[in-house]
Amino acid sequence: MEILLKYFPQLTEQQQQQLVKLGTLYHEWNQKINVISRKDIDNLYAHHILHSLGIARLIHFAPGAEILDLGTGGGLPGIPLAIFFPQTKFTLIDGTRKKITVVEEIVGALELGNVSARHIRAEELKHKFDFVVCRAVASLDKLVAWSFPLIKRPQQHALPNGLITLKGGDVKSEIKALPRSAYTEVFPLSDFFDEEYYQEKYIIYAQR
Repeated sequence: MEILLKYFPQLTEQQQQQLVKLGTLYHEWNQKINVISRKDIDNLYAHHILHSLGIARLIHFAPGAEILDLGTGGGLPGIPLAIFFPQTKFTLIDGTRKKITVVEEIVGALELGNVSARHIRAEELKHKFDFVVCRAVASLDKLVAWSFPLIKRPQQHALPNGLITLKGGDVKSEIKALPRSAYTEVFPLSDFFDEEYYQEKYIIYAQR
């Protein structure tokens, strides 16, 4: 938890309690269903929860905004963001039923009333959202193809509605593969976090 308070000292007592409990829940569930690499579960806060909250360093989601976490896996980045933005509505989806079961159980244990979890593919969704967020899901061209049809037109943030994804490695080649109509910006996470882990890790923002 100390690393979260280093970068987010404004966390309320309730948010801190929820984030502490989140760590306990992930350790318990990860022994049953591998939702976080077992080699890395001891770095849960430094490598996974803080990574998810990198998005909160880029944008402050408005109360009532609707955010889709596409391919949430075990609930990242959606659950930490939902704790951080309690007035924002989050929908977490994944194509793997057992992962959504874990998400549902964790959301219930944390009493997060601003989160719904669904076992559904992005292509099947009819609802539209202010932003789509994701972490380590697919190549950028696929994310853009899945996300852009789900983005609302009406705006309520300074940053126009779009896709916000956490990525590492060679992001330039992925950006080059996008249609020319797609606008992108790259934000190095090393600008937000000092730890060596965040070198070569980025937030990519895309809109049409």
